[in-house]
Amino acid sequence: MAGRGRKKEKIIKEKESSVDDITTNMNREYFSNYEVIIIIVISVVFGGILGSIITLNREKSSQSNNELDEFITTYNSITTNYYKNVDNKKLINAAIKGMVNYLDDPYSIYMDEDDTENFTQTVNGQYEGVGVSVSKVDNSIEIVAIFKDSPADKAGLKPGDKIIKVNNKDVSGMELDDVVKLIKNKKKVNIIVKRDNKEKEITLKQNTVVIPSVSSRIVESNNKKVGVLNVSIFAANTYKQFKNKLDDLENKKIDSLIIDVRQNSGGHLDQVSKILSLFMKQDKVIYQIKTKKGVEKYYSTGKKSKNYNVVVLIDNGSASASEILAAAMNESYGATLIGEKTYGKGTVQKEYMLSSGASIKYTVEKWFTPKGKSINGKGISPTIEVALSDEYTNNPTDENDNQLQEAIKFLTEEKKTN
Repeated sequence: MAGRGRKKEKIIKEKESSVDDITTNMNREYFSNYEVIIIIVISVVFGGILGSIITLNREKSSQSNNELDEFITTYNSITTNYYKNVDNKKLINAAIKGMVNYLDDPYSIYMDEDDTENFTQTVNGQYEGVGVSVSKVDNSIEIVAIFKDSPADKAGLKPGDKIIKVNNKDVSGMELDDVVKLIKNKKKVNIIVKRDNKEKEITLKQNTVVIPSVSSRIVESNNKKVGVLNVSIFAANTYKQFKNKLDDLENKKIDSLIIDVRQNSGGHLDQVSKILSLFMKQDKVIYQIKTKKGVEKYYSTGKKSKNYNVVVLIDNGSASASEILAAAMNESYGATLIGEKTYGKGTVQKEYMLSSGASIKYTVEKWFTPKGKSINGKGISPTIEVALSDEYTNNPTDENDNQLQEAIKFLTEEKKTN
């Protein structure tokens, strides 16, 4: 059975990105009339993994500040008197970037237009495209995944199909990025694929593609059924996917559950809260937020608690929202954590969208576990520490996944109570 390993792949959509990128349409503040507060906990800044916890709240922006007079005067002086032409927007963005850099905070950052768009794409769970993930295999462009109900799926494309031509252009020997550019941003594209030594021409029309962020299966051991839910990111539609998968597992009479958030870098806070509320009653704290006004506890909204044992698989790529889930399931539900220490992202950022399309984020709050522990810079230690084996790294299958196997053994060989 396939494990968590991935090749270098590309999802073909409006903007090219890695297979882990996800798109979003997110309300943000422009420096004008209204402010949209987007609270974000970021695990790693662009260049690495992006993890986030997001909530929305609208408030009116503040009035102009007299302290900005000197800045405005300086801006006007430069744009009026500098001997070369100055790009006004770039000058403003440079000044804003300087202010953010002054904070000397790794999580307070300026992001240009491309990085901002890429960030928004990580937390939506759907995008406009054709619904294929491609990789370069033996100098050929091969389809490695098809998203369910996507244009590619409906057109009959299959994993393993090799793309030969795009709009009559031979793509043999071309780089992966160049082939993706031929397909993305096209409302309609004609491709020729090769399957079983036969060529087939297919026309694809761009449409909304939902990216799955939750997968499930049942593992049977010692006459017990263990449900496994892999959550790759907490996108805007993850709760719905999680609940549907969990309902299906419970209908099949699972005895226990494994929630795998390894390498899950974060996502929407409301999605995590809803998922946690599936397991706990309303009297259970799921996290705490500390602001200048004090500490506020946030509770589950669930009507009842589950009564089966749960293991949460974690590692150093589990960050932000994943850490919220792991801590809450451990401290408030009694789940066992297996794997390696998590990333350790326990601060909260506010994001502002600039009129140029760029954005800034800066730290405004800290979050704590249900019992009030800070994990920032520390991470969450597993109940049972298991380092991922070299065998899995070299051959990523469930059989070689010693962390998963330890979880299965823990749940099936001993009777545990929460």
